[in-house]
Amino acid sequence: MGEFNLGEILGVSLVLFGFAAFLMGQAIAETWRPAWQNLPYGLLLALGNHFIHCALFGGDWLSFSRYLLDAVIIIAIALFAHRVTLARKMVQQYPWLYERGGLLSWRARSGAAES
Repeated sequence: MGEFNLGEILGVSLVLFGFAAFLMGQAIAETWRPAWQNLPYGLLLALGNHFIHCALFGGDWLSFSRYLLDAVIIIAIALFAHRVTLARKMVQQYPWLYERGGLLSWRARSGAAES
């Protein structure tokens, strides 16, 4: 069995742990915590992903490259979810100041008073 199996990466890293990473990013944004907090939690979630990979698919426990790939995928998904949730919250909480500027951003309303 090869080091990087596309089916395992898609099934475990993207679907199972990707969903958990998305929820993690949302939870961090919902409590107004900064985006950098996705990093340590993402590394811990990647450890769980690595454990599942090794336990179910007979992966190498000492494979740092596989762990690093899983961590990058998980942290990227969490940061995406954090930004999407933060953009939604800014527009919902301050509708007189901000409007959606896209999926990942917000902008000042054109008629908003400048302070």
